[in-house]
Amino acid sequence: MSFEKLGLIKPLLSAISDLGYENPTLIQKRAIPLVMAKSDIFATAQTGTGKTAAFGLPILQRFRNTQATENRPLKAVILSPTRELSIQIYEDLTNYAKNLKVACAVLVGGKDIESQQRTLKKGIDIVIATPGRFLEHIERNLDISQVEILVLDEADRMLDMGFTKDIRKIHPLLPKKHQTLLFSATYSDKVRKLSKLVLRSPAFIETSKKNSTVDTINQVAYLVDTDKKAALLAYLIGSRNYPQVLVFTRTKVSANELFVELQKDGLKCGLIHGDIPQAKRLKTLALFKEMKIKVLVATDIASRGLDIEELPYVINYELPSVAEDYVHRVGRTGRAGRDGEAISLIDIYEKYDIREIERVIGQKIPQDTVEGFEPDPNIRRKDVDEKKLKSEHKKPEKKRERKYNKNTSGLAKAKLSTKKRKTTKRDAK
Repeated sequence: MSFEKLGLIKPLLSAISDLGYENPTLIQKRAIPLVMAKSDIFATAQTGTGKTAAFGLPILQRFRNTQATENRPLKAVILSPTRELSIQIYEDLTNYAKNLKVACAVLVGGKDIESQQRTLKKGIDIVIATPGRFLEHIERNLDISQVEILVLDEADRMLDMGFTKDIRKIHPLLPKKHQTLLFSATYSDKVRKLSKLVLRSPAFIETSKKNSTVDTINQVAYLVDTDKKAALLAYLIGSRNYPQVLVFTRTKVSANELFVELQKDGLKCGLIHGDIPQAKRLKTLALFKEMKIKVLVATDIASRGLDIEELPYVINYELPSVAEDYVHRVGRTGRAGRDGEAISLIDIYEKYDIREIERVIGQKIPQDTVEGFEPDPNIRRKDVDEKKLKSEHKKPEKKRERKYNKNTSGLAKAKLSTKKRKTTKRDAK
């Protein structure tokens, strides 16, 4: 099936053709007709399968005849969990709409809110925003009385990041008759509860197994001691001549330390996490996309919103705290049907954590070692040793002996009545 058969208009077909889009992905085939039919949607699809085009193209088509006037009412709101993802969606929609008069704006934190208000007054049809910043604009009297479509993109991540209250505040403020599209890379109880709150008789789209990874991603885990991880990472990048690699750490501290170590090894690196100013993060991302930086070290803040068409390698320097986040990390590679490789460096602690990830994604991740970096078999987990020491010094518990009352015919649990029997006339005689 082609995009043309999905009913898209020529201006959109021309724009996506210039972007190299040839055939629609499965999520696009199933979602585009439903969005055009104004149906609510609950879609679970793997990261990197083209969800933005699945909702973006039909939304742009619906508002193609909007008159470009100042202060015109807002028609569509797209909420995403991070600034980076919001900006990425904005850039994608802007590229799709280059032959249309539909105006888009991005509202995220870290930018002057008054400047954003001035942009809105010029007349905007579609807003892409983070929940917190969008709520701020509502509190400053942003008119949402004529919004026709609400999109919750990466809904699972929004809930994980604590945006549940914001979404619950925003949803009742919208017109009762509006279309809601909920997209999620993973399927959880939180997402299911949210869907019951915001969706009305939705069409369900499931393009893959729950919480699964893309088939085109080759996954492997290398066993290594904690203190050798940085050296192994530098060795893999150098010896295998990786042209572009995204490296994930669990914490900001680890990211900072790894960034310094890789620079010492002579690798051109970039660093992004929550403590780095947004302007600097965006500049670093741009350099990475242009391949002027070979390695990008990031925390999970970048596991959503990074859309690099041909990113070949993702490396988990540390496994994520939440198993579901593994899906989002490795989803940065193998996008749009391309091949990709996801490597995890696991120490003696993470050797057991990876089992939870395997349970979530429903498949085994092959484990191997790299010559010269084999883990020391004599190293043991500290927490296991501590438990063993505690158990050795634990005082043996004395078994309590049950006392049986002879008068109860061997029934230990039966209690003898302590109440006095009432005196009767017969007793008195």
